[in-house]
Parts: sequence; C-alpha cells; structure tokens
Amino acid sequence: MLRKHAAQLKAQGVLRQTNQLRPPIDLYLVADYLGVHVEEKALDDSLSGLAFIKEGRRFVVVNEAHAPTRKRFTLAHELAHHALHTPMLEGGVHVDKRVLRRDQTSASGYDLVEIEANNFAAELLMPTQWIEKLAGDDFDLGDDNAVQSLADTFRVSSSALYFRVLAGPSKPKK
Repeated sequence: MLRKHAAQLKAQGVLRQTNQLRPPIDLYLVADYLGVHVEEKALDDSLSGLAFIKEGRRFVVVNEAHAPTRKRFTLAHELAHHALHTPMLEGGVHVDKRVLRRDQTSASGYDLVEIEANNFAAELLMPTQWIEKLAGDDFDLGDDNAVQSLADTFRVSSSALYFRVLAGPSKPKK
C-alpha cells in the first residue's frame, strides 16, 4: 500500500507526463493519460463518485448535481484510485460517499486508501510547487479574499485550498 508522500509523488509524475505547467489542471487530460472514461450522471446526493473497471475498461462516474469545485475534487480523487489502487478496482466498484468530508475515520488515519486518494487529488489539483510559489511564506489564511482568489486559480473550493495550504510542507506563518 502506498503512503501519503508516495501518492503525492505519483500525482507529480502524472502532471509531468501530461505536461501540465500551470493551473488549473485539465483533469480530462489526466483521465485520457490514465485510460479512464469519465461520465457525469445523476447519483444519490450522498454519493460523490464511483471508480471501477468493467471488461478491462476504466471508468469514473461523478455526481452531476454537485458544485463544479466538488466535482473536480471528486474526479481527481477517483482518478487517484485508478492510478494507485487498480487491484481494488478490479475486485469491484469503489463508491465514495465522503470524498470531501473530514470525518473521524479520515482524521484518525484508519482508511489509508482514502487518505492516499485525497493526497493524490490535492497534489494533482494544487501541486506543492505551485502552492509554494503562489501562496508564499506570508500567505494569510485569515484573508478570505486571498484564499478565494487562489482557490479560483486552481478551480477548487476555498476549503480545499485552505486545507492544502495548511497541510503543505511550508505552513503559513499567520
């Protein structure tokens, strides 16, 4: 099983292979690179997305009713399962109900598969080197306008950006 850092390194490799040099990341280019067919469909509101392999073909389904930033994170997360957890997908459909929610299981580190997928997704959508360059050491996480502006650059939610900057290797000083 991969760990958080290895998942981030895998995402960095995918970015290099797809020649993505500036935000926002084209997730459909990543899906093509990974050989994944992506669909948006009506799903129960509690379902963010699914990842599966059927007859040798790779698929991701994203809930079409969710907000655009949530759909982007869900897609990145489901692509992570294809990049990191192929044997799991070959065994059946992987359903994500809590991709963006931080709950006790995720916080305690029990579900390593989901933690890895979230780390891959965060690195894919908001690469460390770009966060460090654009946020810098003096980035103020208390400045809602600055957080939203940077989130818009990456086409992610302000909460996803907040957690990414907070968890990044160079934490803000403010």
